[in-house]
Amino acid sequence: MDLVPALEEPLKQPLKSVLGPATAKVMAEHLGLHSVGDLLHHYPRRYEERGQLTHLADLPMDEHVTVVAMVADARLHTFASSKAPRGKGQRLEVTITDGSGRLQLVFFGNGVHKPHKELLPGTRAMFAGKVSVFNRRLQLAHPAYELLRGEDPAESVETWAGALIPLYPATAKLESWKIGKAVQTVLPSAQEALDPLPPTLREGRGLVSLPEALLKIHRPHTKADIAAARDRLKWDEAFVLQVALARRRHTDAQLPAVARRPSPDGLLTAFDDRLPFTLTDGQQKVSKEIFDDLATEHPMHRLLQGEVGSGKTMVALRAMLAVVDAGGQAAMLAPTEVLAQQHHRSITEMMGELAEGGMLGGADHATKVVLLTGSMGTAARRQAMLDLVTGDAGIVIGTHALIEDKVQFHDLGLVVVDEQHRFGVEQRDALRGKGKQPPHLLVMTATPIPRTVAMTVFGDLETSVLDQLPAGRSPIATHVVPAADKPHFLARAWERVREEVGNGHQAYVVCPRIGDEEDDPKKAKKSAEDEAEKRPPLAVLDVADHLAKGPLNGLRVEVLHGRMHPDDKDAVMRRFSAGDTDVLVATTVIEVGVNVPNATAMVIMDADRFGVSQLHQLRGRVGRGSAPGLCLLVTEMPEASAARQRLTAVASTLDGFELSRIDLEQRREGDVLGQAQSGARSSLRVLAVIEDEEIIAEAREEATTLVAKDPELTDLAGLRTALDALLDEEREQYLEKG
Repeated sequence: MDLVPALEEPLKQPLKSVLGPATAKVMAEHLGLHSVGDLLHHYPRRYEERGQLTHLADLPMDEHVTVVAMVADARLHTFASSKAPRGKGQRLEVTITDGSGRLQLVFFGNGVHKPHKELLPGTRAMFAGKVSVFNRRLQLAHPAYELLRGEDPAESVETWAGALIPLYPATAKLESWKIGKAVQTVLPSAQEALDPLPPTLREGRGLVSLPEALLKIHRPHTKADIAAARDRLKWDEAFVLQVALARRRHTDAQLPAVARRPSPDGLLTAFDDRLPFTLTDGQQKVSKEIFDDLATEHPMHRLLQGEVGSGKTMVALRAMLAVVDAGGQAAMLAPTEVLAQQHHRSITEMMGELAEGGMLGGADHATKVVLLTGSMGTAARRQAMLDLVTGDAGIVIGTHALIEDKVQFHDLGLVVVDEQHRFGVEQRDALRGKGKQPPHLLVMTATPIPRTVAMTVFGDLETSVLDQLPAGRSPIATHVVPAADKPHFLARAWERVREEVGNGHQAYVVCPRIGDEEDDPKKAKKSAEDEAEKRPPLAVLDVADHLAKGPLNGLRVEVLHGRMHPDDKDAVMRRFSAGDTDVLVATTVIEVGVNVPNATAMVIMDADRFGVSQLHQLRGRVGRGSAPGLCLLVTEMPEASAARQRLTAVASTLDGFELSRIDLEQRREGDVLGQAQSGARSSLRVLAVIEDEEIIAEAREEATTLVAKDPELTDLAGLRTALDALLDEEREQYLEKG
C-alpha cells in the first residue's frame, strides 16, 4: 500500500482527527468547516489591540459579539426567590469598560460563583454573548469569557503573542477564542500549504508565500502583517476564480458551432423594413457585436446588459431572426410563465405576418413563433413540440419547461436567456445540450451589474451594454413618501393616483407580500432600527381592499400575485393591458417584463423592504409610453435610518449602474452575486468585488494568459488543488439547489 499521498496533504486532514470530535462537530455544523485547510481559511473578522478595546458604544443589537474590556466594577446582589434553595437568589452585575463606553454583564443563580471569584475590578478579559437591552441599557446576560492574563508563560506566549488579538466569525456554540485556539493547533500545517499562485506571478507582484500569509493573518504582530496577508489572500481568491472562468471560456472556445449569417434579403431584412422607428446607436452597436459572434464557428457566449426599457428584447429578437434566416432555430428562456407569455405576445405583435409561417396570410419569409410552458394543455403542448422537432417553428419562447428531456429541436442555433440572475450555469448548459452542435448563447439582464461583478459572476461571458434609452421613453420622477412622519403625504399620493387615472392613465401599487399566508410569528423580521419593523409587511389583499373601500373608491382595482392560477393571472394582465383596470395592486410578479405603456404611476408600499436594484427594476414598469412616469416610495422608516438613505439614493438617480454600486456598497456581495454563479460567492472571503476592482481585472488578464499557454496547468499542482476545491464547492451547491 502506498501511504505517501496521504501524508502529502496535511490540509486535507479531517478536523475530527486533530481537534477532537465535539469541537469538530460544531465547526462542521455551524461554520461549514471540515478539514484543516477549511479552518486555516476561516480568517479573523477583525483584530483587537491589547491596549485599544472594542467600541462598546457601537455594539449592534441582537448580534453575537466578542469584546475585549476591563472590569470596572462587580457587585453581588441577593434577592428573595422561591426557586433558590434557601429562598435567596443571587445576581452578579459586572460593569466593563473600554474607554469608549460601559456595558453591563449579568450572571444569575449557580452561574455567579466562578465569575464572582475571577472578574475582579482591573481584570481584562474577552467576553462573548448576545447584546440585549434591559432597563434601557445594553447588557450581555451570562456571557462566556476568557481572562487575558499572562501568568501561564506557555499560554501567554502562544495565545497572546503579539499585541493583536484575532476575533473570528463565531457562533453561540463556539466562541471566537475557542476558534482561535483551534487555529493555533493546526497552524503548523500551514507550512505544507500548496501555493496556487505561479512563482513568477507571486514574485512579480511582491506577494508573500501562502504559508507566510496564513501565519500572518492568524497571528499578526503588526498591522503591516495583516495587510500583507490580506493582499496575498485576495490575489488567491481572485486568481483561482478567474482561472476557473478562463478555463471555461477556453473549453467553450474549442467547441464547434455552426456559423449563422443572415441572408441579405431574408426574414431579418423584412422585419427591419417594417419597423416604425430606427434603432438607437447602442442597439446598432450591440447588434453588430452579436452578429459578428454568430458568424464564427465557435459558440457565442455574450451577456447583454441593458436598463429596463433600453430595447434589449428588440436586439435579442433581431439575433433570433438572423439565426432563423440562416436555417436554424432560436429558443428564448424566461424565468416565469407570465413573462414567457408576455414575450410571446410582444414578439408576435412586432413581427406581424412574419410570425405566421405556414398560415394563410403569412408573409413569404415567415416562420412560426411558438410558446411552451408547464401549464399549457396537452394538445397545445403536443403541437408546439411537433413544430419544434419538424423545424416549422423558427422561434420558441418558454419557461424551463424547454429544458425537459422530451423537448427536441430540429436545429437549435441560438439560446437567449432572459433575466440571467434567475438561471444558473447548469440550466444554461442543459438547454445548450439540445443542439446538434453547441448553440450560440445570449444572456440578457436588466439588473445593471458593475464591471467587476460581471467579471466575477459572468466571467465566462463577453459583455455588451445598452446604456441609452430609445427615443420616446419618458423620464420617471421618484419621490420618497414618509408615511409615519408625514401621513398627509400618503393621502396626497393616493390623490396623485386618482389624477393619473383621471387623465386616462393607469397605476400600479406594489406590496411586499400577498396576505393570505399563515402568519408565522417566528418569521417576523426583528430589527432595533424601527418599531415599524415589528408589524408584518403590507399585503396585496389587505391594501387592495383598503384602497377600493377608501382612498381609491370608485376606481377599478384588481390584484395580481404569484399564487393565482396562471389563467387568472393572464386574464388580470390582459384586462390591465387593455385598459379595463385602473389600478393593479400586485406583488413583485410585475418586476420583470410587464409592459403597459399606459401605466404612468407606481406606489411601492413598505419600499424599505425591497433591495435597491429591485426598486429600480419595479420603477422601470412606468413611463414606458409618451407620458412621464411617477414612482412613489412609501416608507415608515425614520429619516436617519439606513433604509431611508437607500430610498433617497433610488429617488435621486435613474442610472442603474450607479444604483448597483450603491447597492453593493451597502450590502454584502453575496446578495448581489445571488445564485447567478453558485460557487463565486461562497469562495470570496477577503475579496470585495467593488473595492478590489483592480485586483480582479489584473487577475483576469493573468488567468487568461496562463490558460492560453497551458490550459492543463501542467506544472501548477497548487493551483490545480485550489481549483478542485473551488469547483467541488460549486458542484456541491448545485446539488443542494437541484
